[in-house]
Amino acid sequence: MPLYSYNARDNLGKSVSGRVEANNEREAANLIRERSLFLVRLSEIKQGQIVFSLSRFRRVRFTDIVNITRQLSTMIIAGLQVPEAINLLKRQSVNPAVIELLNGIYRDLQGGGNLANALKKYPRQFSTTYIALVHAGESSGKLDKVLARLAENLEKDLEFRSKIRSALVYPAIIVSTMVVVFAILMIVVVPKLTELYVDFGQDLPLATRILQGMSDFSVRFWWLVLILFLGGGYAFAKWKKGPVGKRVWDGLLLRLPLFGRLLQEMILVEFTRTLGLLVGAGVHILDALNILIEAVDNIYFKDALKDITKKVEKGLPLGQLFAQYQIFPAILVQMVKVGEETGKMDESLIKLSTYFESETDHVVKGLTTAIEPIIMVILGVGVGFIVFAIITPIYQLTSSF
Repeated sequence: MPLYSYNARDNLGKSVSGRVEANNEREAANLIRERSLFLVRLSEIKQGQIVFSLSRFRRVRFTDIVNITRQLSTMIIAGLQVPEAINLLKRQSVNPAVIELLNGIYRDLQGGGNLANALKKYPRQFSTTYIALVHAGESSGKLDKVLARLAENLEKDLEFRSKIRSALVYPAIIVSTMVVVFAILMIVVVPKLTELYVDFGQDLPLATRILQGMSDFSVRFWWLVLILFLGGGYAFAKWKKGPVGKRVWDGLLLRLPLFGRLLQEMILVEFTRTLGLLVGAGVHILDALNILIEAVDNIYFKDALKDITKKVEKGLPLGQLFAQYQIFPAILVQMVKVGEETGKMDESLIKLSTYFESETDHVVKGLTTAIEPIIMVILGVGVGFIVFAIITPIYQLTSSF
């Protein structure tokens, strides 16, 4: 089906651009008008242009997936068939990247495929857990309920991520400002001051000479600093992805004061919430554990889950197996045992995820409380050193007159 690029204006006169898939120009124009847009320009995108437009810099955001899931859930509960719901979502969307995604899913559904298989073609947008839940919902005939729970889970996950980001925004702004100010001082301010000191023939104190040396190096070899920074970052990223580097790095992160606990709590939130959703959707416990192995990024949790999965295959209870690993806290072990005994594993795991999320909030508050004074001390020491290095020669000059 041809793809058309368009420019249009909305009811407020704001310019809107995007793409639409249709059999011909007339159908494309009608689809655009159905979105309450006034068409200005419409042109067919050739195959070469389509390939170019699928830029790796364009991506569907996590918030888009959350919105798609919620709207799809609402439409299916209202009685729409999945292809109809996807087509309606496609027509309502104004984001070209989302339209591309929905177009691909819609084509697969029209070709006779199911939703889970259509989503498998987009692993960057839809996780293994997401696809497994959709597959379980389609198999059991409860896709509407599964999507509703999945949408609720994604919304909680989005809110959780926002809390973490907002808590770390202030320290990030302070650190970024420190780096920028220090760079300006080294490249612009200090060279002019040192030229003044040299003109007066003043013997510079040690602190000033150190500052001068740092400034000269920054001015003359900024390109070397940039190369080392970028090259070091690339080498570190490659090393961290390797088997040895990943094990060392993941272990170091878990052992860091405060941050290590925060990371562990975040993993446990995702771990318990995902496992609870999978079990609640009717996914077999072995399949759910195998999905978790792919979803968990930390190598220590991944290895523990691999061992647990092998032992579960032999018939050992899950709660007893979790107790053998220190990375799983006692409350998780107890709640899983309760879930196994009562047959309400999914409810126990969802309650656990809520508990770990509240614990994470406390850890984040403690982390930000601890980071702020540390940053202030570092900032004070740095500013004090620079002020001392700059003021001391000026004081010596005025004293000599």
